[in-house]
Amino acid sequence: MLNKIGIILLLFFLLTGCGQAPSRGNLEKVGLLVPETINDQVWGTMGYKGLLKIQSKMNVDVFYKEGMDTEFEVKQAVEEFHKKGVNLIFGHGNEYQAFFRELKDQYPDIHFVFFNGDAKGPNVTSLNFNSHAMGFFAGMVASHMSKTNKVGIIAAFEWQPEVEGFYQGATYEKEDVHVEIRYIFSWYNVDRALKELDDLIHQNVDVVYPAGDVYNVPVIEHLKDRGLYAIGYISDQADLGEQTVLTSTVQHVDKLYLLVAERFNSGKLEGGNLFFDFQDGVISMGKYSPLVDQPFQEKIHNFIERYRETGKLPNE
Repeated sequence: MLNKIGIILLLFFLLTGCGQAPSRGNLEKVGLLVPETINDQVWGTMGYKGLLKIQSKMNVDVFYKEGMDTEFEVKQAVEEFHKKGVNLIFGHGNEYQAFFRELKDQYPDIHFVFFNGDAKGPNVTSLNFNSHAMGFFAGMVASHMSKTNKVGIIAAFEWQPEVEGFYQGATYEKEDVHVEIRYIFSWYNVDRALKELDDLIHQNVDVVYPAGDVYNVPVIEHLKDRGLYAIGYISDQADLGEQTVLTSTVQHVDKLYLLVAERFNSGKLEGGNLFFDFQDGVISMGKYSPLVDQPFQEKIHNFIERYRETGKLPNE
């Protein structure tokens, strides 16, 4: 009788012990922090789609919080996620770099992910789009389609690689094209972006690449009202008007989020800085307007295929 009881107790402890020790890298639940909203049709919306893709493909619970742009709010949200059993958190922007550096040691069982920064620690990862090339091809399209020979980019920050890429691509396509560059110093300042846009229009610029977040759609709508052209940014924005949006540089955040979640689930998500480009299937050109001639579309396609294979842009 005692032997039977002993065996039963041993089996009980073995089973409960196994249940309390999930394997390293095993994805449990996922959280998303967004600085603004998931309804902006650009960056926030792409992050939310990525979260839903993880939920659908990996059959895990997911949570999100909007308007997370202060240290206090982020700390509260992370603690709430932790209590729910979340062990992978995406901070949807580079503003989360400082917040996650403060929290990583307090929550060693959570892997923190953010964008466009320098990650420190084994449980913190920075995701970076190699956006120089997409800017290059956007510049080529803008330059090719400009009737005034003047194109412009309204960027959020000077550090964005797509700015230099846009300039190089535009001047590669037409050596004598004039490129106007404006900085908003914010992803979200719509008023300033529209003010800079009006100045560009006054300068006779007829194709604009709004390389930002919240102000992206208002800039395109403003251009549409004036019969001018835009290059979409982050998402495929052809639905804003095929007579306005010549093409888009698409960052497939949803695919990247799923890729990261799969790596984490298999225990292969490294801490540190990771970089992604056309070769990884997470950057592409969007749908082309019928205004963009087919031979030029094929030219861009061939250049992109060459870049995928060799890592070399047309000017290299």
